[in-house]
Amino acid sequence: MLRVHFTGSDLANVRLARRPDPLWEIVCSLCRLQTREGALAFGPWRRMAGGLVRQGRAAREVASALTSLVPRAAYFPDFLTPPLEGGTHGLRSGIDRVLATPRRRLRHELSLLSASGGRPWAGAELARGEVAALTALGGSLRTYHRAFITPVWNRVDAATATDRALRTRALADGGTRALLDSLRPMAVWEPPVLTVDYPVERDLFLEGRGLLLVPSYFCWQRPITLADTELSPILIYPVDKTPAPPTPSPASLTRLLGPTRAALLYETAALTSATTSELARATSVSVPSASQQLAVLREGGLIASSRAGKSVLHTATPLGRRLIDGA
Repeated sequence: MLRVHFTGSDLANVRLARRPDPLWEIVCSLCRLQTREGALAFGPWRRMAGGLVRQGRAAREVASALTSLVPRAAYFPDFLTPPLEGGTHGLRSGIDRVLATPRRRLRHELSLLSASGGRPWAGAELARGEVAALTALGGSLRTYHRAFITPVWNRVDAATATDRALRTRALADGGTRALLDSLRPMAVWEPPVLTVDYPVERDLFLEGRGLLLVPSYFCWQRPITLADTELSPILIYPVDKTPAPPTPSPASLTRLLGPTRAALLYETAALTSATTSELARATSVSVPSASQQLAVLREGGLIASSRAGKSVLHTATPLGRRLIDGA
């Protein structure tokens, strides 16, 4: 079990990341690549990844190098997932921060990986902070993200956006305590401790530093955190991956040209997230009519819907937002 201990000041400093972190998605996906867990959620992605590994030497070498740094069900170095500034960072800035890791920390964390039975790629050269090894690591991270993550990034973005809408609504309705309580069943909030199912026994004392919650598509079943408790506290947690937003087709997008659906899509994006009743009031249509038109938007991949208690909460997907921006 992981027990996260809060103080009063920690409760006032709980934050929710605005977007998924590309480096954490890389690390978590490397774990998924090495197991068969989550066949329904990750099966199609694994088949795509397997094809890349079998058919391309570059993809195979990159996957091999990075899995040696993130071995299955074992310790992996914290420097691969540097702290997020402002709750998020892009791939480029994240990789820059990885490559700027002090040599002393590189040596320490790679030694921990070796001690746990890992055989890290370019271990000695990387531990010494040699330019060639760091440059190769940065290139591997970029290549892996482009080949293995970018093809499903819209799905990652949509799933995490839907989750963030649910958490934001919980925060707005009930404050930080409601936000933490919304993490059930993967984490149980019993003030002042958040208990998380974890493979080892650990206690994390926040001591006024607060906690950053980061939704992740490739995280599976249980939240994870950094190994070094001295680093900025963070909790990466899995988002709901079913049902995934369907791939829009030209026929389904054509059906979206009606004024009611356009108004519903606009209000869904403007409100960040909203229930069927709220959208019906905003567009002056009946609830049954709004529900029917929202289903069409969902079929077109323009909104994502999830149940929140007795209500259904709707959020615009990245595709839906791009359509509005273009209009």
